[in-house]
Amino acid sequence: MRMITFFVIGLTVHVVFFISIFDIYFTSPLVHGMTPHSTPLEPPASRLVLVVADGLRADSLFTLLPNGSSRTPYLRSIIEDKGTWGVSHTRVPTESRPGHVALIAGFYEDVSAVAKGWKENPVEFDSVFNESRHTWCWGSPDILPMFAKGASGDHVYTHTYPAVEEDFASTDASKLDSWVFTQVKSFFKSAQSNSTLKASLWEDKNVFFLHLLGIDTNGHAHRPMSQEYLDNIGLVDAGVAEVVSIIEDFFDNDGRTAYVFTSDHGMTNWGSHGAGHPSETLTPLVAWGAGVQKAKGATEPQPYNDGFLQDWKLEHLRRVDVSQADIAPLMASLVGVPIPVNSVGVLPLLYLNNSERFMAESMYTNAIQVLEQFKMKMMQKKETTLSFLFTPYQLLTESKQAEFTQKARILIQLEKYEDISLCQSLISRSLEGLVYYHTYDRFFLGCSVVLGFVGWTSYVVLVILKTHASLNRHPNLTKQVRIYSRLLCTCVAVVITLFLLIQRSPITYYIYCLLPIPVWYSVLKESGTLRDLIQTAPSLPLWKCLGYFVLVAFGIELLVVSFFHRAMLTVGLAVLSLWPFLSGLFGKAKSRSLSWLVGCLCLAAFPLMPVVGREPNIHLVAQFMPVATRYLGSRMVYFLNIDRIRKLYLKRPSSIFVPLLSSTRLFHRLLSIFLSLTSTYLLLSTGSEALFPPVLSWLMFVWINIEQEALLAQGMSGRQELSTIDFSANIDITKIRQLKLDDIRRSYFFVFFIITAFFGTGNIASINSFDPASVYCFLTVFNPFIMGGLMMWKVIIPFIIVMCTFETIQVATQLSSRSLFLIVLVISDLMALHFFFMVQDYGSWLDIGTSISHYVIVMSMTIFLMLLSVVTHVLTSQRLVLWRQRKMHFP
Repeated sequence: MRMITFFVIGLTVHVVFFISIFDIYFTSPLVHGMTPHSTPLEPPASRLVLVVADGLRADSLFTLLPNGSSRTPYLRSIIEDKGTWGVSHTRVPTESRPGHVALIAGFYEDVSAVAKGWKENPVEFDSVFNESRHTWCWGSPDILPMFAKGASGDHVYTHTYPAVEEDFASTDASKLDSWVFTQVKSFFKSAQSNSTLKASLWEDKNVFFLHLLGIDTNGHAHRPMSQEYLDNIGLVDAGVAEVVSIIEDFFDNDGRTAYVFTSDHGMTNWGSHGAGHPSETLTPLVAWGAGVQKAKGATEPQPYNDGFLQDWKLEHLRRVDVSQADIAPLMASLVGVPIPVNSVGVLPLLYLNNSERFMAESMYTNAIQVLEQFKMKMMQKKETTLSFLFTPYQLLTESKQAEFTQKARILIQLEKYEDISLCQSLISRSLEGLVYYHTYDRFFLGCSVVLGFVGWTSYVVLVILKTHASLNRHPNLTKQVRIYSRLLCTCVAVVITLFLLIQRSPITYYIYCLLPIPVWYSVLKESGTLRDLIQTAPSLPLWKCLGYFVLVAFGIELLVVSFFHRAMLTVGLAVLSLWPFLSGLFGKAKSRSLSWLVGCLCLAAFPLMPVVGREPNIHLVAQFMPVATRYLGSRMVYFLNIDRIRKLYLKRPSSIFVPLLSSTRLFHRLLSIFLSLTSTYLLLSTGSEALFPPVLSWLMFVWINIEQEALLAQGMSGRQELSTIDFSANIDITKIRQLKLDDIRRSYFFVFFIITAFFGTGNIASINSFDPASVYCFLTVFNPFIMGGLMMWKVIIPFIIVMCTFETIQVATQLSSRSLFLIVLVISDLMALHFFFMVQDYGSWLDIGTSISHYVIVMSMTIFLMLLSVVTHVLTSQRLVLWRQRKMHFP
């Protein structure tokens, strides 16, 4: 198979494997077509005020000051006297959009929705706002529009400030919250003289939503322990007190207003969020007003062992924790609107202050609303599954559904409200059933993907053996066997296609289920190689083969564990540093061996450093910047001899293109590449990570040199001196050699350094591992995609450095790039397969999400390697041609 054909096929296969994880685990949990249900009794509140302090941590609100006072005196007084409080537990990803969806719509949005935008709705969903009579919202343009867009009709009114106000460079972002409070006060003041608006406000089932972004913005810009963040919390407390006073005055203190104060997510000490650290998942919840239970003393030890009650000096008050999605049914119950049809929240009864009948009816409504989702999900799955293959959820069959609902209804009619636990049991089983049907096809799809994965890896291994192993060559398949094989594969494909057609499966299911067929047919075509290997096996040294197998397994396992524990990279680098001494190279190249040892040990220090939480060290970064910029400017002038280029460079830095203007001689080109990338990396650095590219580049230069000594140790003749190698020269195909065992080691080193490049200064599996301050010199106004793109570019730079090094080693060792690439492919595919199996073993969503993210990283890395191999070849071997160099004009 030609290299380009193999490249395209391999890329396609890996893209399919990459996308499959999203179809298996990241599908929308929503179903549609359910009827909204509401409690038939009069609600306790006519209106609801929801205040969301974006990015507020639970401890930041509840912890007292050293002098024993509170930075939030108003909310503290509510907790101690007028309302009920607790901790709202959020889910990963702890981002603004999923957090608000959970709060207002009551369901945990699909993880992939974060990547689909903050201002668009990936899927339409019901919400408390949609079910209300009117909803007025004030706050961020990134959050409010999505609830207005998702609402039916035009009863959700939004008031937002310009997006440019969300500036992380602002000295104090509390002005965003001041704007909201000012707008709310003006709104109620204007309503006094607007009879139409006033009449609308006095209607029931109204909701007022205040989204306060200042705390989150100050946390990102100044950290949660900063005075700006803490002062902003005090400002919010004072603003809430003033707004409550204005609302109560407007409605003549009628006692029909309910208040809920909470947060969408917390924030780490270093000013980021998105993962599952307790500082991100623990948010405050304070509710008071109409229909809300007043503060109650704790008469017995509370079931919380986290130590927060003592730290917050609140052990004397009853604490009621909830899941974030539980707040949606709580708000719906208070104001008397239907619970959002997609809500999976469970009504927290301890927050309600009403009759036993009202609480029983509310719980029954909650149970029926969740059961409706279960019925719809079951019906959809039943319609798309062959009857003899359909396995219903045994704990909630149709007969058990009827039994539960009838018994609960009878108990309410008989006023046996103490048996409300029956409704809670129904909710619990319905939620478990929703998960059961949502993941119904997961095992089937997983098996298909694994089958394709194993087949592809087997094929690549057979290709390597066929090309480079000294085996007895036999024809792979006779013509007759080949015909039978094609016939068999065709029949299997037809059966699978008919099966999927009958089940009305999505188009992606056809791809995942049919892909293994051509893959395994390709494996079957190489059966001759496999037969030769089996025949040769008895003559192979058993212990030597076993030793290599254990060594390879240990190496791959080390890489896998490093995804969970970065310190394992330090262990790996320490082992790698001993390679010249264990292989005998030290006696032939002492200086290079020592340089390798020192380089590995220096690089090994970075995985031990904290990826976040560091104090910025701008002086450290500034020490390297003049060196890089002076070099790059002079190189451009030297190679182009045009002074205007220097001026243009100083005016508009774009160092990534500088290497294309330099010599294609090996060391000249590599030095130009490394320095140009380092200058960009420095601009995106705020601390010790600025040292990472120079140390990595130094080790890569040493690696190139020491590989030359390894070639000599292997007794290879015709070794080319590094100083004479030109990237742009045509490689003599007659000098391309066969693979040796040492080439497996080279490929492993490459994969190891690629992963070290990824995890050396951060953990790409978690957005938490990257300090958002690193992009502030380019962009301070909130824009998640541009900011994320800049951080990704910073991550990719060390990746390119290692790629260019590997390209150099491939040229210097006179080895086919296809051969080395195949070995790298096998190593990365085995890692990805390892993570895919790990996903199946985990139970908690956080653990599943972690393994999935690692699988996605490895697959992305493999796909990126394929694409970047072309870019790297251009970057190392091509040169920018400027026609009429001395006469060209620049704008």
